Amino acid sequence: MAELLLELFSEEIPARMQARAAEDLQRLVTDKLKVAGLTFTSAKSFVTPRRLALVVDGLPLAQPDVKEEKKGPRVGSPQQAVDGFLKSAGLASLDQCEKRDTGKGEFYFAVVEKKGVATAAILPEIILAAMGDLSWPKSMRWAANTQRWVRPLHGIVALLDGKPLSGVFDLGGGEVAFGDKTKGHRFLSSGEITVTNFADYKAKLKAAKVILDQAERRASIKAQADAVAAKEGLAVKPDEGLLDEVTGLVEWPTVLMGKIDDEFMSVPHEVLTTSMRVNQKYFALLDKNGKLAPRFLVTANIEASDGGKAIIHGNERVLRARLSDAKFFWDQDLKVTLAERTPQLDTITYHAKLGTVGQKVSRVKALARDLAKFIPGCDAGLANQAAALAKSDLVSGMVGEFPELQGIMGRYYARHENLSGEVADAIADHYKPLGPNDTCPSAPVSIAVALADKIDTLAGFFAIDEKPTGSKDPFALRRAALGVIRLILENKLRLGLRDVLASSFHAYGTVVAGSANDLLAAADDLMEFFADRLKVALKEQGARHDLISAVFALGTEDDLTRLLARVDALRSLVDSAEGANLLAGYKRATNILRIEEKKDGAAHSAAPDTAWLQLDEEKALHKALGVAHQQVADSVAREDFGTAMRALAVLRAPVDAFFDKVTVNADEKDLRGNRLRLLNSIRDTFNLVADFSKIEG
Repeated sequence: MAELLLELFSEEIPARMQARAAEDLQRLVTDKLKVAGLTFTSAKSFVTPRRLALVVDGLPLAQPDVKEEKKGPRVGSPQQAVDGFLKSAGLASLDQCEKRDTGKGEFYFAVVEKKGVATAAILPEIILAAMGDLSWPKSMRWAANTQRWVRPLHGIVALLDGKPLSGVFDLGGGEVAFGDKTKGHRFLSSGEITVTNFADYKAKLKAAKVILDQAERRASIKAQADAVAAKEGLAVKPDEGLLDEVTGLVEWPTVLMGKIDDEFMSVPHEVLTTSMRVNQKYFALLDKNGKLAPRFLVTANIEASDGGKAIIHGNERVLRARLSDAKFFWDQDLKVTLAERTPQLDTITYHAKLGTVGQKVSRVKALARDLAKFIPGCDAGLANQAAALAKSDLVSGMVGEFPELQGIMGRYYARHENLSGEVADAIADHYKPLGPNDTCPSAPVSIAVALADKIDTLAGFFAIDEKPTGSKDPFALRRAALGVIRLILENKLRLGLRDVLASSFHAYGTVVAGSANDLLAAADDLMEFFADRLKVALKEQGARHDLISAVFALGTEDDLTRLLARVDALRSLVDSAEGANLLAGYKRATNILRIEEKKDGAAHSAAPDTAWLQLDEEKALHKALGVAHQQVADSVAREDFGTAMRALAVLRAPVDAFFDKVTVNADEKDLRGNRLRLLNSIRDTFNLVADFSKIEG
């Protein structure tokens, strides 16, 4: 068994593209190996800023020999058919064919044995095809070449069983030949390195100051950072995304500590960490109290002879310039209040069909005031004020420089103006939750503004028919809907979602083109969208999607907190033995009713006539239904869904007895009609809780 070693050596690959490129290279090569009939035991890809590498172990030295059979014409067929068969099979005469009786006559069969091709002869074509299929988010041409690659490609190592493969990658103006030579670190090594296999390759790269394995580089950066920070009694602020990015920027990491000038420590810490992270890829440090320390960590790609003093000095100088800009924005922003910035929002287009950000703010203000009455402890005036100012920081210098700080900077500006803490927090929190792992606002004013903002967004985009389709959701409407659901359920809010949505659609007025019926249809679509998102939200809690559909199908349940309680009680019922049998009885009743109503062309929705109740079983069922219907209705009105389910469970015995002893489709027309009305009573009683026809099982 042989080993394939492949390396594509180039100029620096952007860090954000590296992991995907390594995965794609491995997938493309291994898929093509399988198609070629070349099995292998393992494959692993590696990536550094200047190289993509792949090692495939356990390859055979040649394809397996194969025997192909081809069925031909029947013996005695016309010569023209025989000649055509021989030509297609690559044979000269029928002497090279076998005759076989298939049970339907005797036919010619061509048996062709193909010798497996040497793996070394197949691999170059596979590698070149994989390189051609490798897709980059952005690529370039260089020099006189027409072939695109992520960055200029300088070399290709391609070895099978320690021997270079024969191949050339055509650049359309130049070429890169396969070989056995690579290069080490750009600054810490010189000359070419000749390699013979993967173990030799990895070891020689390390000697040339290149850590090939990205996981090993990542662990080295983290360990160095923790050690350097600990020497100063500090801790590295966790940032997995930054750690991944820095891993893709260096081949031989060296972590150094620099100092932040004291004059910048008065700037909000989020600004400092964002500037360091986004612009310079520095790690922030925390003191023992968890506060930002006036220090930073930079990961160099070199071992400096002076211990890194010049590197630290240079990075401190660059950071000083960056933070000077940030401090300037901060100082200038404090000179203008949030309220004074609000008129500028009228000049920003929210969406071409939905007006300006200023118009959105007006709608969110009104909706937040309306929502306040559903949120215990929420002051409508504060909700109105927070909604009015929530977007004002979008026109600040700081958010213009760092858009990811929107909301956060608004809270700082509000605090600087000595506004209510509830208002300041609501400004910062109104974008939350941003995802399943984000915290959900729990302060009353924050809840009101966050809900209003998301509901307005959803209503607007559904009104103009910009709904999510398939995997596409450019306006993050799924996330917004899940945010609304979390805000309602986690804070146990009691509100009718249909009325709130209707109010939100109405608020768009003449901004959105379309009739009242169009908006009504959009509102219905949005409710269905919420039902789908609720299924997703409750999936991790073990809630069944069919139970949610059963409750939503009533068309009257739009209080999500109450709906969840109803679903929980319904689950307890259908998961029990009584519930399973009861569900079977319900479905039997509704199936008979549906078939007979279709046959009759009329609904059997009237109350059963007691005069036509002949058998004890139908009398007992009628009586039990009367008691259960009242108990279920009263329990649902009290929102005591557990009692409602227990009242339904009592019906199991009389329903089972009815179907055992009573023939519904009696010969006598009036008797048949009365028994169908009795089945309708079963359906009506169950539908007080949910549409049981939607429940699976």
